[in-house]
Amino acid sequence: MATGHTDPQRRERILAATLDHIADEGIAGVSHRRIAARAGVPLGSMTYHFTGIDDLLREAFTRFADHIVAVFEQHLGRVDGPEQACEAVTDLIHTLSEGPQRDLVLTQELYTLAARRPDYRELTRAWMLRSRHLLERHFDPDTARQLDALIEGLTLHRALDVAPHHRALTREAVRRVTTAA
Repeated sequence: MATGHTDPQRRERILAATLDHIADEGIAGVSHRRIAARAGVPLGSMTYHFTGIDDLLREAFTRFADHIVAVFEQHLGRVDGPEQACEAVTDLIHTLSEGPQRDLVLTQELYTLAARRPDYRELTRAWMLRSRHLLERHFDPDTARQLDALIEGLTLHRALDVAPHHRALTREAVRRVTTAA
């Protein structure tokens, strides 16, 4: 195996392996030994790069949150006007719900962890704030908050339903939230 000096991507591989492991087996199975084996690194690399499991999980989930915020940015970044913004939110919901199952599982694993542990709740809160700030480029703060919840809920419902609702229903839900005021 390569040493840290000749393996500059080791930390990144550990974080990716952590997210892959959580997506495949859940957070309960995370251990230094399992992640090291999955990443193909010596066990000692785990404590060299991370102070403990919580440090590893926080960094891995922060990386995941960054990924989802980037998806939001992709959809909302170049929007011009309220009608395009509503269409972008509709696209976002369908992209997230039809996207990789991995992202859905990681989201739910983080939410479950955050429901149990305040330090992860803070990580989730920061993620939600970033998403809402992107929405606030196009909508007032209250509408952005409602849309953020709508995005999460409709994404989950569409992803888990055996017959997900069609785009027209998503568009109508977004329209109702954005014109209710």
